[in-house]
Amino acid sequence: MSIEFFDVLIIGAGVSGIGMACTLKTHCADKSFAILERRNNLGGTWDLFRYPGVRSDSDMLTYGFQFKPWDDFKILADGSEIQRYLADTAREHEVNQRIRYGLKIISADWSATQQHWVVTALEEASGQIRSFRCSQLVMSTGYYNYDAGYVPEFPGMENFAGKVVHPQHWPQDLDYAGKRVVIVGSGATAITLVPAMAKQAAHVTMLQRSPTYIMSIPSDDALTRTLSYIMPRRWAFAMARRRNTTVARWVYQACRKWPEKMRKFLLQKTAERLNGSADMRHFTPSYLPWDQRVCIVPDEDLFAAIRSTKASVETDLIDGFAGNKLLLRSGAELEADIVVMATGLDIQLFGGMRITVNGLPYAPSKHMLYKGVLMENLPNFSWILGYTNASWTLKADLSAAYLCRLFNYLDEHHYAVATPCDRVGCKMGESVMGGLTSGYISRAQERMPRQGRKMPWATSSHYPSDKVMLLRDPIDDGILDFERCAENVDAA
Repeated sequence: MSIEFFDVLIIGAGVSGIGMACTLKTHCADKSFAILERRNNLGGTWDLFRYPGVRSDSDMLTYGFQFKPWDDFKILADGSEIQRYLADTAREHEVNQRIRYGLKIISADWSATQQHWVVTALEEASGQIRSFRCSQLVMSTGYYNYDAGYVPEFPGMENFAGKVVHPQHWPQDLDYAGKRVVIVGSGATAITLVPAMAKQAAHVTMLQRSPTYIMSIPSDDALTRTLSYIMPRRWAFAMARRRNTTVARWVYQACRKWPEKMRKFLLQKTAERLNGSADMRHFTPSYLPWDQRVCIVPDEDLFAAIRSTKASVETDLIDGFAGNKLLLRSGAELEADIVVMATGLDIQLFGGMRITVNGLPYAPSKHMLYKGVLMENLPNFSWILGYTNASWTLKADLSAAYLCRLFNYLDEHHYAVATPCDRVGCKMGESVMGGLTSGYISRAQERMPRQGRKMPWATSSHYPSDKVMLLRDPIDDGILDFERCAENVDAA
């Protein structure tokens, strides 16, 4: 079987992959490319997660693509709505025809002599091995394991008399009407599940190891709705996108600059919304705002479920299971028919793919990330990594645009290869996920690529600065090492 060659191979057909493909088609129209996707549908996260109430945890005006603005007044969209938005985007830009489904990427090897990547994939339906070659390899796989989420080991869990499920693999036939449900966890997934399941369940308890900061925002963008009546709709949405990008940045910066004041403000708002329906110790984190992600809920839905007594929160540790009970460290017991393990993600880089350079293993955790996009000492390899303190897509859009700038620069100067090299001995610091202390991040610190102590090796979370660095700063900055096309080397 012949090995197909593409100028660019994009791995993953989720938000990052679709965005990269559309940007590539617009700004590098002469490039051949394909998207390799393991699942049988596009959407990534939004095709995988099917649990009740699944929705965005970022506002959609900034989560939508720059080139295809979100044009609905709903601020936090349901998973199915995001899935349709991605499918519409792929179809309108005709990149849906470039997606190869059902391919699990096993390995990628860079050949210095051939100046290209050889990508090996397993066609899971048939068991056949497929190979592809490309000049540029773009990873749009996110950073977690699609096969399984993280589930701690609890004594006796295998003997639990009820049903245990994980949000990442939600049984579509799960009947929880009239059942007692315990949701283990306190992150974005847990706070989404509680109000959604409380509508039908007898009672829902969110059992958390530690509390999380929770903000409520309106589900409908009333201001943009009003402005759309007095100006062109696209103007109203463009203004709203800029507004939300700025507000999110201000809130994050305020949390970092005045953490104690912002902590007091967030806790005061939470107390007002609970209105005495729960003990504030369950909503008072031990850490400062944005040491872990601040969770967002629409229209106070979590607080409303608690006020209605259909839901409650417990802060404790699980010592074990017995019959239909969870045994807690405090000595208390929780009875449950269904336990939902919203205990987080399992970090996995590049879909578990092995990377080699001329046959030698490459360890991402031993290298730094350049401009938040390119891997140190890894030729023609990029990783679309979105923001963790703002909408993922804001950074993904910038990264895709930067890569197109880079590809065009290589063509204009008859280069075939670009490799970031640390020429001055920049010291490596923490992982590219920054100072976040969320459980799933902390568990994977040693698996993640590193960031340097200074730019452009430090990971930036500042959108205006990133726009300048990725869209305006010179491509040739003395850090990228360029190689000419093999056929042009002798003539140069």
